[in-house]
Amino acid sequence: MRLIRSRDLWGRLTPVLCLLLALTWTLGVGVLNASIAQAAPTVANDARLAGDQQRTRFIADLSEKVDVHVFSLDNPYRVIVDLADVQFQMPPGIGEKPKGLIKGYRYGLFAPGKSRIVIDVASPFLVDKTFVLDARDGQPARLVIDLVPTDRKTFLKSTEAAAAETAPPPVRPLPAPKERPANAKPIIVLDPGHGGIDSGAVSKKGTEEKDVVLAFTELLKARLEKTEKFQVELTREGDRFLTLRDRVAFAHEKGASLFLSIHADFFPHKGEARGATIFTLSETASDAEARALAAKENLADAVGGYELPQEPDEILANILIDLAQRETQNRSVVFASSILSTLEGRVKLHSRKPKSAGFMVLKSPDVPSVLLELGYLSDEQDEKLLLSEDWRKKTAQAVAQAVESYFERRIARTPF
Repeated sequence: MRLIRSRDLWGRLTPVLCLLLALTWTLGVGVLNASIAQAAPTVANDARLAGDQQRTRFIADLSEKVDVHVFSLDNPYRVIVDLADVQFQMPPGIGEKPKGLIKGYRYGLFAPGKSRIVIDVASPFLVDKTFVLDARDGQPARLVIDLVPTDRKTFLKSTEAAAAETAPPPVRPLPAPKERPANAKPIIVLDPGHGGIDSGAVSKKGTEEKDVVLAFTELLKARLEKTEKFQVELTREGDRFLTLRDRVAFAHEKGASLFLSIHADFFPHKGEARGATIFTLSETASDAEARALAAKENLADAVGGYELPQEPDEILANILIDLAQRETQNRSVVFASSILSTLEGRVKLHSRKPKSAGFMVLKSPDVPSVLLELGYLSDEQDEKLLLSEDWRKKTAQAVAQAVESYFERRIARTPF
């Protein structure tokens, strides 16, 4: 038997090993590139309107062709465009100017892995054409939607099938709260308003309510958790759309001891509104401003392209102020007063008394609920404060103190 020296063996194996390494590298790079290409989201970076009252066209530029689902909704008239996870990199202020039948449009994340474009239409319409063009000749892929006018009867008939297909699921009773030990920490549910496709109020400089209230709420959560006295839950932890019903159900399912919804308002007339305001629930609005704000906030579902129920929501119906809910409402007012007393002298207040109106998000039958408007994005000074980390920390500290004070008063009267 002939022995092969190690040097000879290495010499024979070296070309084979080099070939295997080369193949492995090539395959690895190919798989990596394929994974990167697969993971890269589709980007929408521009959109425009064309046409007139007889035919209006919506066009969006995309980095690649995507599948879309288009349907129409009434009350108000809207075109809903659902897409897979699309990243919107649109120019600031786009979608605000009307043209032809279209009043404007907005876009954003609607649910995890799902994006949405909502096109507001001025009058009854039909979606005449919908198609997506492939990228070619140096031009991007394009989503094209053509709208034509019609009468209301024809509009309603055309949307019957789509409405049946896309209607929200039947309203379910509020979920039963999870059982918790008697000595468990109180659960505080913080609700950053708006999110995803629903940006909320937007300043002239482009500051969006959904972003500033989330930033504040995250600071408030951290401040409350630092006390080690509470379990703190957020209705949303990212740029995500939630219906008002979802927010109420979340607080109830968690067995919340307190619900605080955080917002920032916009007043159309410059210089007429500044500072924070506290709101509680009431059948009758405390004033015209509170009534108008509640009406605007209650349209959040429609803004997000969610079909509004034709009948009163069973979760929210018949739970306004009555004998059964009076104790919950009383606790809400106590908490609202606690916030005002801690904010006064530290933060500018728009109103030194709690206001009230029929906010849907406050209609949990057994959870004390308050809505805090931090300030007005229509006011330049308020906008600067809302964007200030120092101001947010100072205000979060005051609100956290109000939460502690509220529970100290509750414990002094009756244990949880």
